[in-house]
Amino acid sequence: MAPRANWKGYLRLSLVSCPIALYPASSLSEKVSFNRINRKTGNRLKQQNIDAETEEVVSRDDMVRGYEVAKGQYMIVEDEEIEAVKIESTRTIDIDQFVPKNEIDERYLDSPYYIAPDGSVGEEAFAVIRDTIANLKMVALGRVVLARREHVIALEPKGRGLVGITLRYPYEVRDEKPYFEDIPELKLSKEMLDLAAHIVHTKSGHFDPSQFEDRYENALIDLLKKKQAGEKIEPAREGPPPRVVNLMDALRASIDAEEKKAPAPSTRARRPAKKKATQ
Repeated sequence: MAPRANWKGYLRLSLVSCPIALYPASSLSEKVSFNRINRKTGNRLKQQNIDAETEEVVSRDDMVRGYEVAKGQYMIVEDEEIEAVKIESTRTIDIDQFVPKNEIDERYLDSPYYIAPDGSVGEEAFAVIRDTIANLKMVALGRVVLARREHVIALEPKGRGLVGITLRYPYEVRDEKPYFEDIPELKLSKEMLDLAAHIVHTKSGHFDPSQFEDRYENALIDLLKKKQAGEKIEPAREGPPPRVVNLMDALRASIDAEEKKAPAPSTRARRPAKKKATQ
């Protein structure tokens, strides 16, 4: 079955445009999830919306959005009023600018999407835009409206399609200065840096996400299997806390440990399918 698009509209570069569809490039559906259950009955719990003052259950028809204008005072905003806020990019991604990829601060990266032509009519125009971005070796910036909010989106070629990554706005990214300003500037010895560089060299490799292992997710799956099999669940034992030792001694000991260590076994991630827990 073909994946379902989250958004459909047009991609436009000046006067060249084509119909496109956006698909989420990431998913949380494979992660283990839990429901809230009544311990006494085993029944699933249902959440209700309660009036904070009267403590009465509020029906869906009486639920509206409110913006707090003062402590405990809210201005009601109707759905129709929000719908009236029209933005030009509601159904069009206009490419406004091209920038070098290495200039995009990773803190601004948000959610990835796959972008493909929507039908055969605009495939040639899509290919022109895609290949133009590829030839420039840059990233195209445009704007898209998702879930009523406008996002800046960065576009770059991926195979025969495009990958679009929504970007955060500056007000969504915290300034690093309050977190780092108390860190002193230290003068480190060359020997110390050389030892650390040697450790880094022994651990160097290439980026391969297929080797990532979600150990917590795998542990949850093992837990569910054991419970279904009626096995006793033993609490995990915590390892000893790291010892505070002389930094140079620690660096030298780390090098010895890395050199003695056998080749690491594959940490290839087990795909955490929910069905595995019920087998």
